[in-house]
Amino acid sequence: MAISPIDLQTLFSQVDKIGKQENAQRQGAAIQQSLQQIHNQLQTEERIQEVNEAQNTGEGAEAVTDGRPRQREDEDRQKKEEEPGEEEAKKDKISDPDLGRNIDVLL
Repeated sequence: MAISPIDLQTLFSQVDKIGKQENAQRQGAAIQQSLQQIHNQLQTEERIQEVNEAQNTGEGAEAVTDGRPRQREDEDRQKKEEEPGEEEAKKDKISDPDLGRNIDVLL
């Protein structure tokens, strides 16, 4: 199939538009790459300026204990914080260990 002169005329008139489109695509890729570089640089600067959390030190100050479990230490601390009047009030109350664990269903 041969190319007619009319086809050549239309192709040549469109060549400048195609050239502009290809040039815009090339520039767009370059602009996109420069924007990505700027974004990466800003992220790096933010990471440098932010405060880093302490890393896991492994066996450090936490390894030194008096041999008592942590729960007992918490209980001792709570007992010290309670007022003497609260201890008497607790003794007056009757507590049932099964209270609130069973539900009676009546049919």
